[in-house]
Amino acid sequence: MLSPRVETVDGPYFEDLHHGLRFEDAPARTLTEGLAAAHQAVVGCRSPLVLDHGLSRRVLGDGVLAAPNLVWDVAIGQSTTATHTVVANLFYRGVVFRRAPRLGDTLRTTTEVVGLRQNSRRPGRPATGLAALRISTVDQDDLPILDFWRCAMLPLRDQAAETGHADDLSALGAPPGRDDLAAVASGWDLAAYRDALPGRHFAGLAQGDVYQVTGGDVVSSAPELARLTLNVAKVHHDATAGEQGRLVYGGHTIGIALHQAVRALPDLVTVVGWHGCDHTGPVREGDTLTSTIEVERTEPLAQGGLAHLRSLVRSVRAGAAPADVLDWRFVALFA
Repeated sequence: MLSPRVETVDGPYFEDLHHGLRFEDAPARTLTEGLAAAHQAVVGCRSPLVLDHGLSRRVLGDGVLAAPNLVWDVAIGQSTTATHTVVANLFYRGVVFRRAPRLGDTLRTTTEVVGLRQNSRRPGRPATGLAALRISTVDQDDLPILDFWRCAMLPLRDQAAETGHADDLSALGAPPGRDDLAAVASGWDLAAYRDALPGRHFAGLAQGDVYQVTGGDVVSSAPELARLTLNVAKVHHDATAGEQGRLVYGGHTIGIALHQAVRALPDLVTVVGWHGCDHTGPVREGDTLTSTIEVERTEPLAQGGLAHLRSLVRSVRAGAAPADVLDWRFVALFA
């Protein structure tokens, strides 16, 4: 008979990481209608191609599109086995959909440590380091879905440790190319989308257009969204994990930003990738978020085209001045 044991479930901390370390132990997640509905209730969704299953089948030809923010939330959540102790997420870069998953697909994610840099010490502040992570997500047939980079700040378990890690993370992440961004919708019937929906579509977009979304969205059900998407980072669940209490999961803020972008541009077909995403300030549950969306440039395709958009999100919190919290540069498909 084996002797009972007591094991502390914690970590990894910064000094536990090394180049090439891979995390592949997150549970796979099937994208069900129930999961999609719960996700929509928290972050919002007005995307016609996600909400109208008949339209989705006509345009895609082989199923119902899973909301892009649901897909990346699950992928990021699966990657948090590497960042259970995370203090903050600094950025995401080079997000590219290799295929747009349908409801019923199952996602699996591998997270690899590709860069490490210990931060300079500051008096009165805990020792931390930056971990650059390559996140690769595939479906049940091992077909690639997402491939991107994430940078997380983690504490050191041993506050006196000197790891020697000093990688330059400034050039981390390959920017998405035009062909990669366009490939996700290859074979879609965008003419059917234009015919079904009145609107400006791609022809009505112009570089420099700016949309200011009035009327914000309150951030609610933050730990519920983290659990829903398999995100195990302590700072999103445990009010005692940080000095300022729980932080809202970054995907929550991005999801609301997309919801507001579709309010401004209701004929947006889907998001095909990101150039980058910087969390410029913390978000707390109960904050109200507003956004401004700018068309940075457009690229015509054989059908429709790509719009390179920038969403700047601000947070309003009781007793505090409005603050910038998100700078998200993403690429959307229009018919």
